[in-house]
Amino acid sequence: MQTSIPKGPPIDLSTPVQFNSPLPKKADVVIVGGGITGICTARELQKLGKHVVVCEKGRVGGEQSSRNWGWVRQTGRDPDELPIMMESLARWKEIAQETKDNNLLFSEQGVLYLANNPEAVKRFEEFAELAKNHGLHSLLLNSNAAKKQIPSYNGNITAGLFTASDGRVEPWGAVPALARYCQNAGVSITESCAVRTIEQTNGVVSGVVTEHGTIKTNNVLVAGGAWSSMLTRQAGVDFPQLSVTSYAVRIDGTPELFSGNVADHGLGICKRLDGGYNVALTDYHNFAIGPDAFAHLKPFTKALKHSWRDTKIRLSSPANYPGSWRTARRWQGNEVTPFERNRILNPDTSNRVIERIKDRLHERFDDMGAARVSHAWSGYIDTTPDFVPVLDETSLSGLYLATGFSGHGFGIGPGVGSVMAKLITGDPIEHDLTRFRFSRFTDGSTYKLGPM
Repeated sequence: MQTSIPKGPPIDLSTPVQFNSPLPKKADVVIVGGGITGICTARELQKLGKHVVVCEKGRVGGEQSSRNWGWVRQTGRDPDELPIMMESLARWKEIAQETKDNNLLFSEQGVLYLANNPEAVKRFEEFAELAKNHGLHSLLLNSNAAKKQIPSYNGNITAGLFTASDGRVEPWGAVPALARYCQNAGVSITESCAVRTIEQTNGVVSGVVTEHGTIKTNNVLVAGGAWSSMLTRQAGVDFPQLSVTSYAVRIDGTPELFSGNVADHGLGICKRLDGGYNVALTDYHNFAIGPDAFAHLKPFTKALKHSWRDTKIRLSSPANYPGSWRTARRWQGNEVTPFERNRILNPDTSNRVIERIKDRLHERFDDMGAARVSHAWSGYIDTTPDFVPVLDETSLSGLYLATGFSGHGFGIGPGVGSVMAKLITGDPIEHDLTRFRFSRFTDGSTYKLGPM
C-alpha cells in the first residue's frame, strides 16, 4: 500500500516525468489531457477492453487537477450535475478500495455552506429540496444550528447547508496515483507529449499528430481544460470557452477552525489530511482580455453580468497562455505549438490576495494562534458561458469534449469518466446529458447559469 502523500500543490515542471509509455501507431481512443477527467475516462475505457492512449503535454495532474481544493462535493451542485456527482462520490470510494493507495483515500468530512443574506438562504432551500428528491441527506440549518457546526466562527450566519457525506481527496497525490494504477492496467500514458493537431478523413476523426509522432484513431477525447478550445479550433470545431485565474494558500499553525470543508460569502476553507488548511477567496478571480474574449462576448454576456463584481479585469495575459494576444492561433502538425511552449499553466500568485485571505480569516475567527501562510499557488480555470461543462461528441464525428468545468471538475471526475467512456463506446448512459450538449450555445437555446 502506498502510504506517503505528497505535500503539494502544485505539480509543475520541476516534478520528474513519471509516465513515458512508448507511443503506439494506433489506438481505440486517444485522450488529450492527463487531468482527473482524462485519467478517469481512461480507467473506464480500459475496463471496457479498449486500447487507450493518454497524451499529456506537461505532467499528469499539473494544472487544475492538482491546484483545486480537493473537495468531493455534492452540496450546491447544479441540478443536472448532481446525479453524476452522486455517482462520482461512490466511484471515489470504489477507486480507494480498488487501488489500496492512500493517495486515493476519500475523507468523509462533510461540506458546510454558510449564508448571511436572503438570496443565499433561498439557494440553500432550493438545493435542500433538490437533494431530498435525489435521496441525498443534505440539511438546511437555521442560524443556531449552523453556529453549532462551526463554533469558532464569529461571522454573521443566517443559515447553513450541510452534507455530511461530502468530503475531500488530496488532488496532488490522487491524480498521479490513479494514473499509475491505470498504466499498470494497460493504459498508455505519456507526459511531455503535446497533441498538435487532430487529423480527419472525410469528416471523421482519423488520428492525432503529437510532437513525437502520429497515432491513428477514430476516437479522440479532448479533456485539456483551459487549452481545449485552442486544439479543437485547429480541427474546425469552435466553441465558447474562456479562463480565469484563481488563488489559494495553505495555512498552518492555527487552532481547529473546522473539521471539514466550509465556505461562506467570501472564503473557502478545507481541512487537509496533513493537518493544515487550504484557504481561498470565493469572490475573487482575474480575467485577462484577449481575442477569445471578443469572439465569445455574446454567449458570455449573461455570465459576465452575473460575476463582474467578483472579477478583476487584466488587459492581457502572458505569451503562450490560452486566449492571450501573444499566443499563436493557427499552426500545422510539423510546427512547435503553444502547448509545447507553455507545458503547464502556472500563473503568478498575488500578495494582495494573500493579505485579503489573512484579513478575512482574522475577521471570522477570534483565535488564529500562530497562523502563517506556508504556501501559495494559483490556477487557470476553464469556464463555459453557463458554468457547466460540455460532455458530448462535437460536430466532427469521433471528436469528443469533456471541458469547461468552471472550477468544480475535480470531485465529479470519476463520474464524468464513466459518462464519457460510455458516450465514446455507445453504451447506455444512465444520466440525462441534454444540459451538457456541445450545440447548446449555437442552436438558439436559452441556457441557464449553473452555480459558479
